[in-house]
Amino acid sequence: MLDVDIKSPAEKITYNDKIFLIGSCFTEHIGRRLEELKFPVLQNPNGILFDPVSVARSLNSYVDLKNYYKDDLFFHNELWQSWNHHSVFSGMNQIEVLAKINESQQQAHDHIKFSNWLIVTLGSSFSYQLNENERPVANCHRAPSQWFNKHLLSIQETTDALQESIDKLKELNPSLRIILTISPVRHIRDGVVENNRSKARLVEAVNILLEKNSNCYYFPAYELVIDVLRDYRFYDIDLVHPNYAATEFVFEKFEQHFIEAGTRELMEEVKKIANGYKHKPFQPATESHQSFLKNSLEKVLVLQDKLPHLDFTKEITYFSKKKTDLV
Repeated sequence: MLDVDIKSPAEKITYNDKIFLIGSCFTEHIGRRLEELKFPVLQNPNGILFDPVSVARSLNSYVDLKNYYKDDLFFHNELWQSWNHHSVFSGMNQIEVLAKINESQQQAHDHIKFSNWLIVTLGSSFSYQLNENERPVANCHRAPSQWFNKHLLSIQETTDALQESIDKLKELNPSLRIILTISPVRHIRDGVVENNRSKARLVEAVNILLEKNSNCYYFPAYELVIDVLRDYRFYDIDLVHPNYAATEFVFEKFEQHFIEAGTRELMEEVKKIANGYKHKPFQPATESHQSFLKNSLEKVLVLQDKLPHLDFTKEITYFSKKKTDLV
């Protein structure tokens, strides 16, 4: 197995840090794991984003606290939609769609203003623009392909877009540290050769940004899957998305190099609590299960004292159940 040199930051992530994540679907693999482990995270307020221009425009909108209005939406397939947002924001009621988007904008602004870490996962150098006005599009919403121009971003276009965002973020939050990474998900729909060209441009653009910005670090998720694991048994049946074993391997490397040692010890305690919460007994009213609940409650209360700013409400409620509640 090849070895990848992963450079760790001098100060690593702790449970006292707020983490903001943005980018491709691989962002959500890391984000969900951090969320399950009770880290204060906010991920993808616009939904999944793949190309650097969409990521940069979204980050800029959070910094500027951009408000969306009726003219920012379009009506297609019986739904009001935004070119800047994932279809989870789409809906039949225009006012409700706008309210949901602007609520997400406010939440993103409030979070990133005080975040300690920003994790950016870039998926593809291919960007889409509307033919009628060359407006960049983050999500095509299954609109006709002739509406769009597909453009392979140059390295310069990518670095310019992301550097603008980094500069704006520095003004809003000078202490923010940024982890850049490239998604190992293969965009085979673009073509095998085209996918490799796309990823290569992202790799070079990220290296340029690292040289220019002392607050930026690189986590090689792409290299860990492509060059270290490099086997189709680490992919799902579509041969495109890394499977559970691969994402676990990548997250373990992330823990090792970007999360502080004492925090990793606490994470093990949180994992045990999380696994206990997920456990669904066949006979919940038995004495053995009551004993399990009692012991788990004691553990989670101790952990809550250690980490008072984290939310263990649902676990405490579950472990506090009496036999009469379970029958």
